[in-house]
Amino acid sequence: MRKTRILSFDSIFKLLFLVIACMYGCAAMKTPEGGPRDTTPPKVVKSEPKNLSTNFKSDKIVIDFDEYIKLTNEFKEFTISPEQEKPPILKAKLKRLEITLQDSLEKNTTYTLNFGKAVTDINEGNAIKNFSYVFSTGPRIDSLSIAGSVKNALTLQPEIDAIVLAIPLARDSIFGKRKPSIYTVTDSSGNFKLNNLKKDQYKIYALKEKSGDKIYQQFNDEVGFIKDPITLDRNIDSLQLTIFKELASVFRIIDRKLNNDGSISMNFNQQLRKPSIQVIDPMAIDQGKLVQFNRTNDSVRVWLADLSFDSVKVVIKDEQKGLDTVKFTRGKKETYTRNITAGDNLQSGLLNPNNDLQLSFNFPIQSIDPAKITLLEDSIPRKGFTLVKDSSNILNYTVKYPWKKKEKYILKLNEGALTAIFNAKNKEINKTFMLGSEDDYGTLTLKINVPDTAKSYILEIVNEKKDVVVTTRKIVKSGPITLLNYRTGTYFARIVYDANKNGIWDTGNIKSGIQPEKIWYVPGELRLRANWIQEAEVNIP
Repeated sequence: MRKTRILSFDSIFKLLFLVIACMYGCAAMKTPEGGPRDTTPPKVVKSEPKNLSTNFKSDKIVIDFDEYIKLTNEFKEFTISPEQEKPPILKAKLKRLEITLQDSLEKNTTYTLNFGKAVTDINEGNAIKNFSYVFSTGPRIDSLSIAGSVKNALTLQPEIDAIVLAIPLARDSIFGKRKPSIYTVTDSSGNFKLNNLKKDQYKIYALKEKSGDKIYQQFNDEVGFIKDPITLDRNIDSLQLTIFKELASVFRIIDRKLNNDGSISMNFNQQLRKPSIQVIDPMAIDQGKLVQFNRTNDSVRVWLADLSFDSVKVVIKDEQKGLDTVKFTRGKKETYTRNITAGDNLQSGLLNPNNDLQLSFNFPIQSIDPAKITLLEDSIPRKGFTLVKDSSNILNYTVKYPWKKKEKYILKLNEGALTAIFNAKNKEINKTFMLGSEDDYGTLTLKINVPDTAKSYILEIVNEKKDVVVTTRKIVKSGPITLLNYRTGTYFARIVYDANKNGIWDTGNIKSGIQPEKIWYVPGELRLRANWIQEAEVNIP
């Protein structure tokens, strides 16, 4: 009997050991897979003292959230209004945010702590947008508000995540110099609301910025503004701001370099009217230089035939007036790499049936050897084509030939066919394409009705995203306009009210209080179908 009891106990012990081992092994076999990515920002559970407290006397605020938090760019994002000489100290601890007020508080004053997007969850970085905490040291909270919308001056589309600033008129001089304390961010519809404002006069601005510091920087940022100060003595709910890219008032070279191919390139902060370049030291190098400005005259590339200089001084002029002088220095043992490349006007290997082939080189071409250029039409060499130099752009050439439908073309620029400045030679360049079928293109006919022949208008046809201008026409009187051979697709037509009659859309200027020239979009899309004439009537309002 005794032996049987021992065996039973031993068997039970082994069985328990196996069960525990199995449970442990199963638990350790695999890490549970994660679910969908968390996209929800933290939520406030409670705060002490409570948000919107009156007769506030504390020097510390504690806000609890429903998940672990961290602070991101708090020095850029966080503000307190009114401002304090000693800013509050922010600390994130697990699910808690602690704010310590270092400075004394004014009596009977509403304070707004604006965290912007500084508070995020610790795992995914989801930010609480426009998060704020408000209290008053007196018996009431300032409750006035300004609401409205922000749109883009060119596309008229809502501006998402634009910064809207309200600056008391007495402190308007801080704009562009310091971060304002009263601001908010537009939502997905371009709408905004500034809350808990006191009765005062305000200047209102909107920024679409890159740096995130809430300080307007003309070179990088887009801006909108309300010209006149707003007297806030009641809620405002329909303010409209239009954001635009302001042209710099003072000329500046924002980028300059001596390239590794020996050319000089410069970018400007302005679009010049009649620009020119002159080498003033050594003056002899000015002769033989080649200059090409881009289409908008805000960048230039210069090729100097003589690269024997240690340093060279170049003057940038506009309408014969000197704007700036810049010095370039090169090393005596400096070497350069030169490889001729060619861009073109082909679209997915197709040439518009109404156009010739356009070639754009990266060097000014000084001579062409026709014997080293071959045009194959369905694998058969053809003659009768010509290369014509563009009269307005030293880098562009047009290949003229009676192109035929359904034929495959190969243009071969064999090695050494081109000789560019610095005696640079090309390696073999091939362009393979076919003539696009007219059936893939449509025609647009617009009947324009002008309301006032004493004024000037500009018709612009833009692509589906409204970010590329396809065609521009100046309009001074009513009548039809026919636009031939457009690729099938969706387009929009817009009218620029050309107030100064200079033929271009003019942007605004904050210092002068000038808003950008107004734009009106023709209602609806222009859908061009293959081999079809799209007609529309445009009644300019």
